[in-house]
Order: sequence, then C-alpha cells, then structure tokens
Amino acid sequence: MEPPSFAVVIPAYEAAATIGEAIESLRAQTEPPSEIIVCDDGSQDDLEQALAPFRDQVTLIEGEHRGVAAARNALLRAAGAEFVVPLDADDVYAPTRLQRLAELSAAQPELDILSTDAVFVSDGRPSGHFNEKTPFAAEDQAEAILDRCFVICPAMRRQRLLEIGGYDERLRTAEDWDVYVRLILGGSAAGIVEEPLLEYRLGGESLTADRVQTLSERAYMLEKASALPGLTPSLRDLAARKAALQRGRALEEAAREALAAESPDARRKLLAVAGSKAVAPRARLGALIAAVAPQAMRRLAEATVAGSSGRPG
Repeated sequence: MEPPSFAVVIPAYEAAATIGEAIESLRAQTEPPSEIIVCDDGSQDDLEQALAPFRDQVTLIEGEHRGVAAARNALLRAAGAEFVVPLDADDVYAPTRLQRLAELSAAQPELDILSTDAVFVSDGRPSGHFNEKTPFAAEDQAEAILDRCFVICPAMRRQRLLEIGGYDERLRTAEDWDVYVRLILGGSAAGIVEEPLLEYRLGGESLTADRVQTLSERAYMLEKASALPGLTPSLRDLAARKAALQRGRALEEAAREALAAESPDARRKLLAVAGSKAVAPRARLGALIAAVAPQAMRRLAEATVAGSSGRPG
C-alpha cells in the first residue's frame, strides 16, 4: 500500500520564539510530511520573520486572534493530505514520528486516529510519559474516551474531521478532547505506537491553568456528547454522569478559589456547591457550613470542600 499523506498543522499565537525548533523537528522526519501549514492566530510578535528560513516549505495562513479552535479549523480547511497531524508551536516531534504513524496505518488501514506516546518536558527536563498518566484504551474506546483523553496530538483522517464539523470554536481548552469524543462515538477507531515520539512541553502559563474554565468546558463537552444521535442508552447515561462530575468539580474549584481569595461572592459560590446534586454530600455539607458559619469555622469547612480529612491542621 502507498503510505498515507500527512499534513502537519501548527496553530501559532505569540510563538515566534519557539516555532523554529518545532519546524526543524519536521524537517528532520525520516518520513517527511506532504504539507506543513501554520495558522497565525493574530500574533503581535514577529512570527513571519521567525518563519522566513522555512518559507519554501511552510504554508502560512494569517488571521485575527480568534482562539486555538478557530485556528485548527482554518488549518483543517487548508490541508489536502489524507491525515492532519497537530503540532503545537512549542513542541517537537521525534525524527521517526511520522514514519511510525505511517507504519501503523499500513498495518491497520481501518484506523482513523493514529497516536504515539509523548514525553512531558518541564523546565527542560523530562517529567514522565503521557500514557503513564493516561493509559491508551485498546478496547471499549467509546466508554474510555468519555472517561479520559487517551490520545495526544494524533494524526486524524481529514475526511472524518470534516464530517463531524471540525473543532468547536466555543472551546478554549478541551477542543482536542471534544474532537476525539465525537470521532470515536461516531465510529472511528484509534491505534497507538507505544513509543514517546512527541516532546510535549509544559509551560507555566498554559491555557489549562484556569481550572474553573477547564472543568466547565469539559462538562459542556460531555453534555454535548450525551446528546449525540445514535448513542446507546448506556453510553448516553455514562456521558451525562461524566458531565455532571466535571460540572460539580468546577463548582467546588470556584468556591475553593473564592474562599482562598476572600472574594465577596464566596458565599454565593459556596451555596451553589451546597445546592448541587453533582457534588458529593460531604462537600455539599462543607460548603453549607462555610457559607453560614462564623469565621472560626471556615478552616474546617474549607478543608471539607477541598476534600481533605476535614480536620484543621
């Protein structure tokens, strides 16, 4: 069989300092991509100058700042290859990543999602592998994808991405997981090369640093999944339960942050936790105590909301 064609697609916002290394990792591929496409999401730094050494190999799309999901959709529309493979502008591929993905596709041509393991890098040092923390699901993938995002920056069949409508531009932090959910619940299968062929660099100011927004967006994404047509009753129920869990966690995190900051709306957020059926009874009780108790009781209540033993230290 002819190997599949890969378009590596890079959303870039204020990435002039890092994108050169990302593209150098693509030039070093043993199986070169058929396309390298960068979407400048309204950057104010000199991204075009950073790309100047690679302009004979890179297609650049420019637009207003609309967020990562909109940039990914622009890249999807611009690509022509059979598979699109995301690469963040501050990450790098190992030299054999595309080759190993092509081999996986040749061995299992029915796969629409082709993944590898990744190594996390923090402050220039390896800090674990993605699949150590989030095991790949070889079986029962529909149930597993509702529980955890078990692939990272995979190659995805472009036609299937177009069929599901691409990325949800209302999302800032869960747009990739949302796509994987809709692909897999729609019948796509995922496979993996069990090698860490992506270097995923953890930054101190990543989008996922806003825990309340992240948890809220996960809840929204799973609520959408529970309404997808054609789901079995068990999958629909599982998606709804997972959405409620994330919604409850978002309420608890918002209350915890408000308590820590002594925010004027802390009481309102605590009462929201106390009244939510998505929150465990013990945490609901702790939130209620924190909302009505005198200041001397706050440490006990805050510990309960945070899920500790409930005893002040």
